[in-house]
Amino acid sequence: MADRKDNKGTQPSLAELLSHQNPLEMQSLLTTLALANTESQALFLDVLTGNGPLGTVTSGDPMGVGEAFRALGLAFSQKPSAIMNANMELMQGWMQLWQEMAVEGISGEHAKNRDRRFSDPEWQNNLGFRFMRKAYEVNAKWLMGLADHVQDEMPDNLHFRTKFFSQQIADSLSPTNFLGSNPQAMREFIQSGGASVLEGIRLARADVKKGGGKLYITQTDESQFQLGENVATAPGQVVFRNDLIELIHYTPPGEQTYARPLLIFPPWINKFYILDLREENSMIRWLLDRGLSVFVVSWRSADKVTKDYSWDDYIKNGIYAAVEATLQATGQKSLNTVGYCIGGTLLSSALGHMAANGDDRIKSTTFFASQSDFALAGDLKVFTDESGRAYLGSIIDEHGGVMPGTMMYETFNWLRPNDLVWRYVIDQYMLGKEPRPFDLLYWNSDQTNIPGKVHKKYLKDCYAKNKLARGKFKVLGEKVNLKNVKIPVMVQASRDDHICPMESVYRTAKVFGGKTNFILAASGHIAGVVNHPDAQKYCHWTNDGELPETGGEWMEGAEEHKGSWWPTWWEWLRPKSGRKVNAKQPKDMGLGAAPGTYVKVRLENIKLPLD
Repeated sequence: MADRKDNKGTQPSLAELLSHQNPLEMQSLLTTLALANTESQALFLDVLTGNGPLGTVTSGDPMGVGEAFRALGLAFSQKPSAIMNANMELMQGWMQLWQEMAVEGISGEHAKNRDRRFSDPEWQNNLGFRFMRKAYEVNAKWLMGLADHVQDEMPDNLHFRTKFFSQQIADSLSPTNFLGSNPQAMREFIQSGGASVLEGIRLARADVKKGGGKLYITQTDESQFQLGENVATAPGQVVFRNDLIELIHYTPPGEQTYARPLLIFPPWINKFYILDLREENSMIRWLLDRGLSVFVVSWRSADKVTKDYSWDDYIKNGIYAAVEATLQATGQKSLNTVGYCIGGTLLSSALGHMAANGDDRIKSTTFFASQSDFALAGDLKVFTDESGRAYLGSIIDEHGGVMPGTMMYETFNWLRPNDLVWRYVIDQYMLGKEPRPFDLLYWNSDQTNIPGKVHKKYLKDCYAKNKLARGKFKVLGEKVNLKNVKIPVMVQASRDDHICPMESVYRTAKVFGGKTNFILAASGHIAGVVNHPDAQKYCHWTNDGELPETGGEWMEGAEEHKGSWWPTWWEWLRPKSGRKVNAKQPKDMGLGAAPGTYVKVRLENIKLPLD
C-alpha cells in the first residue's frame, strides 16, 4: 500500500490524483468513499462510547459531563454579559479568519501551521482544507474558553471538569478524525483503491474483539517483545518475595560498588521495566555502571491474594519489607531510595512515618515525577472530586474490589487523546497501517490491577483532600508530617508532564523539612525521566538558590544544560553513596532470575471480577 509519488519524490495532491481518474473509476471511488465515510463515523462513535471520559455519558453519565455543562449554562444565565463577551470573541475570531483568508489569497503566502495534526500539505495548500482547519481552530478556541468567562460563577471542581470535557470534545471534533475531511486518509484511499479502509475496518474489528465488545486500541505490535529477552534484560536475581513484591538485586558489572545501596520504588500502575527497556536506554544499567548497588521493587498486580490490601499493607509489605531485605542482602545499615510517580507518594508517606519513629535507615531520597502535594495536580483531578470518585468506586465494586488496569490504561490515554487515541484511529483505521513494534508503547500497555482500598485512599486523601501535604495523612495509625523529614531530597519534574505537572511537583519539593534540590527536565512523564545521556536529547534546568514560592519563579533564575539530567543527579547522589567496597553479588535465593515472575503476569491472564 505504498504511496504514489511524483518524479520529485513529493506526495501528489488530491486534485492531481482525482484528475487521473476516468469517469467510471471516479464513480466507483465516490461510492466506496461514501460507504467508507459512514464506517469512519461509526468508528468515531465507537471510540467516544468506549471507556473514555466522554463515553461514560452513554452509561448514565457517572463522570458528570452533563452536570458540568448544566453548571456552565446556569452560570451564563446568571451573568448575561459573559454570553456577549464569549460570542464577541467568536465573532472576532471569524472576522480574523476571513481577513487572513483574503490576505493569503492575494499574497499567496500562508502563516506556518504548528499543529502536528495538520502537517499534511493539503491543509496549507488546498483552499478548502485550509479554510476547514482555520474554522476548526476558531471554534475549538471558543469552546475551550467558554468556562473561563464564568469561572467566578462556578464551583472550582465543576469549572475544572467543564474545561477538561471541553478539551475532549474539541479534540474529538478535529476534521483529521474523519475520513471525508482528512486529506492524508483520502489520498491513501484513492491510491489503494479503497483497500486502506478495508484493512482499517479489519483492524478495528480485531480491537473490538480484543476489548470484549468495546474498542480497545492497539498501539503497538506486542508480539515482538519478550520480557527478559529483548526488554528488561539487566542481569540480577530476585532476592526477596512476599505476596506484594519481588525485590530484584542487579548484578554489579565491576569488582567494587559504593557501600550504600540504592533502592527504587517504581509505580504499581505500570511495570518497573520502564527503567530497563533496552540496554541503550536502561537507567538501571547506567546506575550499575556508575558503581551503585541497585535494587528495584517489582509490584504484584492485584489478584485474589492482594485485592483487599490497604495503603498500610503497601507500607509494611512494600516499603519496610524492601528496605529490610536490601540491607540484609548487602550487610549495610543504611541506604538511599528513589520513588517514581505514585511509588514516590507511598515512599514520602513512609518517610514521614519513619521520621516520627526515629527510623533513620534511609539517608537520602530522590523523587521522579512524583507528588506529595496535590493542590495543583492537573487533569487527573477531574476524576477525584465526589462525582469522579463515586464513578471509580462503582468500577472497583463491579470488578470485585479491584481497580482494573485496563481502565487506568484508557484513562491515561485520554489525558493525551491526540497522541494516544486519535493518532491511532487515523493511522490504523483510516490509513490501514498495521501497528508497529515500539518498546515504550509495549510497556505502556502492560498495566496492572490495583487494590481498590489503595486506589480509593490515594484519590480521596491525596488528590481530593491533600492530606499528605497538610500533615493529616495517616500511616499505620499515625498522622505523618513531612516537615519532619530532614534527610537530603532531590525532586525531579518534567516540563511537559501531563500526569504530574511541573508546578505540582515543585510544590512537593517544598513540603519536606530538610535540604531539598529541584531539577527540571524537558519532555514529559516518561521521556523526561528516562533520557539516557548517550541519546544526547532534550535539556534540563537547575537552580542552586533557595526554593522560591513557585516553579515559575524558580525557572526565572534557572540555568539550562544540554542533554540528560542524570549526570547532574549523579553529582548529587554520589557523595551520599558512601565509600567503595567489594561488590556484593546477588544471591540465588531460589526465587529466580531478573526480571522475576510478578512482572510477567499480564492482565489478559487475570480474570475479573475477582471472587
